[in-house]
Amino acid sequence: MPLLALIPTTVHELALTATPTLAVTGMLIFAINIEGQARSFATLVNWLGAWLCSYTFNFLMSWSSYGTFILYAAINALAILFVILMVPETKGKTLEQIQGDINK
Repeated sequence: MPLLALIPTTVHELALTATPTLAVTGMLIFAINIEGQARSFATLVNWLGAWLCSYTFNFLMSWSSYGTFILYAAINALAILFVILMVPETKGKTLEQIQGDINK
């Protein structure tokens, strides 16, 4: 029996319906006056992060597979802490309110 046959189809259907929503959500968070520059910078950071992860993975795996996992897990934990401590809550606020909070 193929492994994919064991995965429920509802998981795939959920992914197909959630992906467009997530893509649109990512485009709606930038203010109009900096939207182009902000999207460009976000794309640059995303590609640089993917390149860095891909570039270092084989080197780190040859060093230690356990250590590679621990290193990447530590980096993710630091990113989570950064978001929790440094990124302000924006739920229910307009773009103008968010800009006002950031400019304070």
